[in-house]
Amino acid sequence: MYIHEHADWPKFQWNLETISTLLINVRYQQGRLFGGMQAIGFHFTDEVHLQALTLDVIKSSEIEGEFFDNSLVRSSVARHLGMDIGALGPIDRNIEGIVEMTLDATQKFDQPLTKERLCNWHGAMFPIGRSGLRKILVGVWRTMHVDIVSGKPGKEIVHFEGPPASRVDDEMKRFFDWFNLETTLDPLVKAAIAHLWFVTIHPFEDGNGRISRVLTDMLLARSEKSAKRFYSISSQIQKERSDYYAFLEETQKGALEITPWITWFLSCLGRAIDHALVTLDTLLQKARFWESLGAISLNERQRKMINLMLENFEGKLTSSKWAKIAKCSQDTAYRDILDLIDRGILVKNPEGGRSASYSLANYTQTT
Repeated sequence: MYIHEHADWPKFQWNLETISTLLINVRYQQGRLFGGMQAIGFHFTDEVHLQALTLDVIKSSEIEGEFFDNSLVRSSVARHLGMDIGALGPIDRNIEGIVEMTLDATQKFDQPLTKERLCNWHGAMFPIGRSGLRKILVGVWRTMHVDIVSGKPGKEIVHFEGPPASRVDDEMKRFFDWFNLETTLDPLVKAAIAHLWFVTIHPFEDGNGRISRVLTDMLLARSEKSAKRFYSISSQIQKERSDYYAFLEETQKGALEITPWITWFLSCLGRAIDHALVTLDTLLQKARFWESLGAISLNERQRKMINLMLENFEGKLTSSKWAKIAKCSQDTAYRDILDLIDRGILVKNPEGGRSASYSLANYTQTT
């Protein structure tokens, strides 16, 4: 018996005492992350926001077995946000639609969720009315029975069945009322329930998983009262994909007591924020380093190379690497390096050899 077949559906139940400690911890993590982001300035927060949204689009699609080029997604997100990241990649209609849906949900998180809005999202996701090679109904509720599956075509695993198509419209009206009007729940608990509830109804022929995760981001944005995303729960779900489907399947085949699902969801959210906090520590180091340089004037090549060294630069910096990355001559690279040594920003490494190498002065990256 699936949960949507219970007489009391959708009167979910959970043990608040069981999840309360976890809820407090996740709230504390959110506070640390947002407080830290406020301390590093707009340039860095914009970059984290861009990266989080890019990951959301890529990883949410990967959960469904669809893989996008990172540079094209990043380019699309930057274009829609009006951010200057240099040369932009070509436009991919499928990527554009998912990016537009994600941004509509997270940038306009305070606007009501409606049937028209959801159907517009669905239409944007499938611009030519096909899911792969299969023609599907786009922008309307499904008209057929649906199984919720994971895995590649031909190797699908059926996890549960959605309610009959004849119930979808009424089910979604009830969902919209709750989503827009319910105000007593903790927003993080509400995000967990909304994710489960929407996936259970499965109102569309395809794309329900991605929309459920976008709705999660929308409610998380509401909980934080911010359109800026600094972490990607879809990325964390993708890492824990097996557990994600296992908990969904177990919850669907149980009673309306959903404490295990909420517990897993909040734990997954906490791990997503933990990952962002590690990124924040690196950004704080970068911010402090640039602050230490004060008003020193540097050329674009020098700024670019310093930023690379502040991140995950592989190997040792040499003048030949500088020339290749900065797209300049060997002589120009050497002059740039000597200038930074004179200013006390770079130091020559003590080890000898055929090619001299250099490091940032007074900087040790932590992990």
